[in-house]
Amino acid sequence: MSVPNLESLEPPKVGATLQALRQLQGLSLDELSRRAGVSKSMLSQIERNQANPTVAVVWRLANALRVEMSELLGAERPPAPAIERVAAHSIPSMSSPDGLCQLRILGPIDLAGQFEWYQLTVAPGGTLDSAAHEPGSREHLSVLSGSLEISAGGSSQPLLCGETARYAVDGPHSIRNKSATEAAVALLVVLHP
Repeated sequence: MSVPNLESLEPPKVGATLQALRQLQGLSLDELSRRAGVSKSMLSQIERNQANPTVAVVWRLANALRVEMSELLGAERPPAPAIERVAAHSIPSMSSPDGLCQLRILGPIDLAGQFEWYQLTVAPGGTLDSAAHEPGSREHLSVLSGSLEISAGGSSQPLLCGETARYAVDGPHSIRNKSATEAAVALLVVLHP
């Protein structure tokens, strides 16, 4: 029986998983720091893979994010069932600071940072302003009801029910509901390079 060379083994890198879980839940570093009782600077170092957390810190982070420790550590998961059903109340969501825009996170956590999709509801007069994503990122927005206006790359376009817009999001961009009376619902897909 051969014994592996322990010097060549590296501890798991939890940074990307931690960052994806935190962003998917719409948590800032400050909020996760408060929930987990781990300093913001330590969280930042972990996310950039400049520090590896202790078991106690992984346990605190997993509890704060409501996930299993193995998910943060990148452990092998059992095979997925043929059909995975997610109850409506289990789909995470986040709202804009003014509460006029709601994003229901439809995509699985393991695709965050690569391919994300959301159900977007924008109340009358609501605007979802977004900072630039990484270069090469694109969004695809399909309006299911109501109408929206997309602003990206120094241009604005109206988008009616049934229409889809595809646009670069490596600069600031926004989605606006100019109606005074009707909410708009859309599917939003984000593709990262």
